[in-house]
Amino acid sequence: MTVSPSPLGRLRWTLADGMTLVGRELGRLRQAPGQIIGLLVFPAVMVLLFGYVFGSAIRVPGGDYREYLMPGLFAMVTFTAPQGVMVRMAGDASRGVMDRFRSMPTARLAVPFGQTGSDVLAGLLLVAIMAGAGLLVGWQPHRGLALTVQAFLLIVVLRYALSWAGVYLGLLTKDEQTANNLAPLFLPVTMISSAFVPTGGMPGWLRFLADWNPVSALTAALRDLFGNPGGSAGSTAWPIEHPVAAVLLWSAVLLVVFVPLSVRTYRRWGR
Repeated sequence: MTVSPSPLGRLRWTLADGMTLVGRELGRLRQAPGQIIGLLVFPAVMVLLFGYVFGSAIRVPGGDYREYLMPGLFAMVTFTAPQGVMVRMAGDASRGVMDRFRSMPTARLAVPFGQTGSDVLAGLLLVAIMAGAGLLVGWQPHRGLALTVQAFLLIVVLRYALSWAGVYLGLLTKDEQTANNLAPLFLPVTMISSAFVPTGGMPGWLRFLADWNPVSALTAALRDLFGNPGGSAGSTAWPIEHPVAAVLLWSAVLLVVFVPLSVRTYRRWGR
């Protein structure tokens, strides 16, 4: 007679299998030197490109564009999570890897957990490199270690929530090429925001979209926690006036919606 494991036993099983798959994803990254180079170079290039090209032409609150810019770049990198996870999940699906995982005695939540966990670790590396590049060009936090740590934790929380959206979208597309073609559609989400320019000069309808964009909420939260110029930029929108609460709310909503959807879709895979 088979004895069903206790809830605690299932949790341990899921975490153990999930960590194994996190290691698998990191191992796959080590076998792709091109991806590692891109991972290392991309953040520094973004800091130099936006900081010096845009910085010479754009006036912002506080006067220092690179100080204004860095929180927006951190937000932009955070919102790359759904794209990467979606492509990897779709790739595993199209190559039959998902079917092999389902045939093994692994916890059902382990595969999505492995993808999201490895994405958070890769995201931390991106943020660390970007922060180093920012320090080199003159950016720095001004409100002390505790608030700086809170800012980076906020990035981790939202990135993790966004990665679950990527899991679900990858399971829906099922094809790596399709996922690659859809990835550029995430770009307008980061651009229609306060990440790179103040929203005050935008048309009313566009400013409304930008102020309620979660990218703007994260950017405003980081500016407040780092003590960088920009802040709410005169906006009366609730997410900009209460950016930390808005980011946590967005994260909770994403997790509540996409974790069950991802698990249900994965369980129904191949039926």
